[in-house]
Amino acid sequence: MIKAIIIDDEPLARMIIHEYLLKDQGFEIVAECGDGFEGAKAIQQHKPDLVFLDIQMPKLTGFEMLEILDEYPHIIFTTAFEEFALRAFEKNAVDYLLKPISQDRFEQAIAKFRSLHITQQKQQGVKALKEDLDEETLERIVVKNGTQIKLIPVQQIIYLEAYDDYVKIHTKEGMFLKNKTMSSFEKQLDPKQFVRVHRSFIIKVDQLAKIEPMEKESYKGILISGDKVNISKSGYARLKQTIGL
Repeated sequence: MIKAIIIDDEPLARMIIHEYLLKDQGFEIVAECGDGFEGAKAIQQHKPDLVFLDIQMPKLTGFEMLEILDEYPHIIFTTAFEEFALRAFEKNAVDYLLKPISQDRFEQAIAKFRSLHITQQKQQGVKALKEDLDEETLERIVVKNGTQIKLIPVQQIIYLEAYDDYVKIHTKEGMFLKNKTMSSFEKQLDPKQFVRVHRSFIIKVDQLAKIEPMEKESYKGILISGDKVNISKSGYARLKQTIGL
């Protein structure tokens, strides 16, 4: 049996997908979830073969939920918003379904999934989609803090620090780790508010208290919090341009 999970905040949408799946005896619906938090837990628990994932949900969007997964099942996106469907989902996911979902269109998506599942082809599409989303401006960051999922508004960030394959997100509440690159954050954060001052540091400009010159045209940034960050020659130039010096 193929294990499937339905994640959608609309009960009617879940019911329609449920009924369509019941007509296919090859599927077992192992969970139905009303938000991204429940969905992430269900995926971790059941390790499904296929997930029907709504994009626009309260608490945690479908995109944000993908960021906290360690392993990716096959994804069929469901959305009522055509602009989301236009983001080349056919390349980066099994398929996408525009609501209201017709049975014919549903069956086409299932056929596409089966062709991948039968050949045991690993889905790289979700990773590609996440890379595509690196072009989107961030308003909040989703992190896993132990078993908890935390949403950090970007306005709470003091600075970011490279840490091996992770990035340390320093906030007034403490430090959180995110498995993401500094380059991705540099692309996604508002350049009027955040500047990459060094290969290892991105600072929120309004958190900078002063700059101290160091040797070899490098500098040390002193933040309001008292933390110190390295500032390279090129980072100093970017900083000057941003703050208008």
